Amino acid sequence: MIKVGIVGGTGYTGVELLRLLVRHSGVELVVITSRSEAGRAVADMYPNLRGYTDLCFTVPDQAALKACDLVFFATPNGIAMQQAPALLAAGVRVIDLAADFRIRDISIWQHWYGMEHACPELVKEAIYGLPELFRKDIAKARLVANPGCYPTAVTLGFLPLLKTGKASLDSLVADCKSGVSGAGRGANAAMLMAETGESFKAYAVAGHRHQPEISQNLARALGEEVKLTFVPHLLPMIRGIYATLYARVGGDVDLQQLYEQTYADEPFVDVMPAGSHPETRSVRGGNMCRIALHRPENGDMVIILSVIDNLVKGAAGQAVQNMNLMFGMEESAGLDLVGLLP
Repeated sequence: MIKVGIVGGTGYTGVELLRLLVRHSGVELVVITSRSEAGRAVADMYPNLRGYTDLCFTVPDQAALKACDLVFFATPNGIAMQQAPALLAAGVRVIDLAADFRIRDISIWQHWYGMEHACPELVKEAIYGLPELFRKDIAKARLVANPGCYPTAVTLGFLPLLKTGKASLDSLVADCKSGVSGAGRGANAAMLMAETGESFKAYAVAGHRHQPEISQNLARALGEEVKLTFVPHLLPMIRGIYATLYARVGGDVDLQQLYEQTYADEPFVDVMPAGSHPETRSVRGGNMCRIALHRPENGDMVIILSVIDNLVKGAAGQAVQNMNLMFGMEESAGLDLVGLLP
């Protein structure tokens, strides 16, 4: 039984961690922090957790956090890099669900996140927490950078095709859509349902901070740079990422067989039958990435459809998956979840 703490337990990713961890047989939740809600019972804020935890939110306390085996940071960007060094020095392992340790080039990170990095020396040590790529490294890690939601869906969708060597690396397109929970729980008029309902829009077309993360993933896996056009959109729904990915290929390649073989042993990637069209609702509440492949008119354009729940496989679920690997537990422990229908 490992002792776990959560810093920032009131946001959407924080409550998803709680939902998953309260039923995890290998975990004892010992501390959940929130400066704004200190003293309040967790179940009072999130009644779905009533009967599952008696914990109250507390102010961040280094002594309590240092008594944990693992601490999750479900905080805004810039928080984990301030607190992680002291925890790591005390022998506590850390998983950061924000972006503080995802991008290896510090100058690129500082450009996109608009702040100076507090501990650049730890960025080199941090393991990028995409199990399908870095499972062995995650198992030995003491600091894991949990991937972003868009990068998870796009990376898993593109990788098998790009590794064939038959896809062009200079004309990749990722046309992606997200539910409004991807913007977090903070008050924002633009995210109100009255503002997003019955509407659909692109945003950050000139540049999104997840693009360098995706490009880094693909370059690390392939050993060479890629040119990616990434356009995110906002959907009038709460959860879900839908990534429609485009790449040009030369020569013959059995895409269906390629993807099925690549992900045959992956517990959280489902390659659907040829010609399928995955739906976000099929992964809502679960840790699965569902992928389908299309090659219209057997031409040179390949279209990959990749869907995840942005709060689970795109955040908290993947963080639990990483925790399981770090502590030698069954990778799927606590993640035996079925998508919510209807």
